[in-house]
Amino acid sequence: MAKDKVAIYIWIIDTILKHGKLSKKDLNELWKKKVEFSGGLPMADRTFYKYRRAIEDTFCVEILCTSDGYYWIDSQDSIYVKQFTEWTLNNSVATNVIHELGTSSGRVQIEDIPSAREFLPIVATAMNNSRKIVFTYAGFARSRPEVGILFSPYFLKLYKQRWYMFGKKSGSGLRTYALDRVTEMEVTDNEFVMPSGIKMEDYFGSIVGVTSSRAGVREVYIQTTATRAKYLRALPLHHSQKEEVHDFYSIFRYELKLNYELVSELMAMGPDVIVIQPKELQIMLLERLRETLNNYHQIM
Repeated sequence: MAKDKVAIYIWIIDTILKHGKLSKKDLNELWKKKVEFSGGLPMADRTFYKYRRAIEDTFCVEILCTSDGYYWIDSQDSIYVKQFTEWTLNNSVATNVIHELGTSSGRVQIEDIPSAREFLPIVATAMNNSRKIVFTYAGFARSRPEVGILFSPYFLKLYKQRWYMFGKKSGSGLRTYALDRVTEMEVTDNEFVMPSGIKMEDYFGSIVGVTSSRAGVREVYIQTTATRAKYLRALPLHHSQKEEVHDFYSIFRYELKLNYELVSELMAMGPDVIVIQPKELQIMLLERLRETLNNYHQIM
């Protein structure tokens, strides 16, 4: 029953996001068509009120209502809410399918998400209770682990099958840490206060991946083959993506900060992509290409 309720919450959020604004009457018409939830019957006002409160408690998503009776979700948060609900729904469906097939069938392969089971619940508990955590971190760039990091976790982000936490390191500034590089962690009794008005959009809204910078947002234009364009339509590189379709190629436009992950994503597309602008991004890719070619100079 609890799993069914979560599926209903996700459906309500996703439906409102898809339509922008919905009256209770229109939402009810869509609800009645979702027979597995509604049985073809309308949703009572009292039931909808309970669902709204449960959605706010479960997902921290507030369903707002206009003066003329239309329900909506704040557009500033809708990108992340939509991503979250789609990810949750997709994982729910995938879990059910895997259970139906049976893990012993030998016909399903999945990717591992390192350290999620061990440390993700600890971080979530700390975030929910506004408590600092203390942990040991074995960063790739360090020869020895850093011990006793006191940290206020503000946000969590999943990128390339790795969980990252973003927040403030005590005695220092804002930092991002990968959970799979953590070796020990515990929640402390020390409370922290989230900075007023802080949002994920402020730090992750204009980047690909997790590496941000103080540099400004740039207009990025890339040209891709027609085949690569199909992949980007199915899985956009960034939510700011806009496409201009031509006969044999497409030009995609983004509003992004230039960072390591963006270069890596473009490099992975190989000859299917050409950076049109900005010049700085062209130079970043050329430098990476030169470094790669230098590794093979003996056989060239």
